[in-house]
Amino acid sequence: MSIGVRFIERYQAGSSLVHNTDARLKLLLTVAYIFAATFTPVGHWLAFGLLAAPLAAAAAASRLPALLILRRSALALPFIVVAVPLLFTKEGDTLFTLQPFGWTASEEGLTAVLTILTKSWLSVVAAIILTATTPALELLRAMRALGVPRILVATVSFMHRYLFVIGEEAQRLLRARDSRSARLEGRRCGGSVWWRARVLGHMVGSLFLRSYERSERVYAAMQARGYDGEVRFLRDSVWRLAEIVVAVVFVLYVAGVQVYARY
Repeated sequence: MSIGVRFIERYQAGSSLVHNTDARLKLLLTVAYIFAATFTPVGHWLAFGLLAAPLAAAAAASRLPALLILRRSALALPFIVVAVPLLFTKEGDTLFTLQPFGWTASEEGLTAVLTILTKSWLSVVAAIILTATTPALELLRAMRALGVPRILVATVSFMHRYLFVIGEEAQRLLRARDSRSARLEGRRCGGSVWWRARVLGHMVGSLFLRSYERSERVYAAMQARGYDGEVRFLRDSVWRLAEIVVAVVFVLYVAGVQVYARY
């Protein structure tokens, strides 16, 4: 598997309890969890702790490496960068002042920033566990079974499938560039920054044209084979009683946390 494919692929094969759970159940629980984390009141840390408990249990049951989850959860860091201005714009008790700029940080602003980071991190970890324990095909099957519009399911399917194709095409372009770049003794390879930017621009343009032409050929082939926009699967799974019980218990749990956090 090439570097590009490894970077895109999210699924981690395994035989844990979470891996073997129905994709529809995992998708429903993940969506419910993200909504619960999003609607939790600002600064209610006990509620966040109660929400983190089932997430920790799911992570342990999935047997995913802790380092993998932590590394991928870094995706939540950009949210705190966006939220940092709240530290200085939200009114409240003063924490400190940045003398060169005269900006005053407040306790309420700090609470808001930490809350946004907590919500983002919990939501991202939940999505990581879902994608790392569920093959993409099963996720698409679950989306369609739960009534997601077929055009959206088809779009996600093609996007996921052809990300790998585009990634491989980009790898070939990079290898071609490297094979044509000579390194002179005592000098850097590749020329100036402007030269590198120009070469990169040409590579992106070439990649776009190749991807567009390939998509036209693929779509023509699909139409010739009777494609009508519906993603079809060979079998449909049935709900088991245990899965229904788990779904009901989990929804009642997160709903109870929300009621507690508000009242």
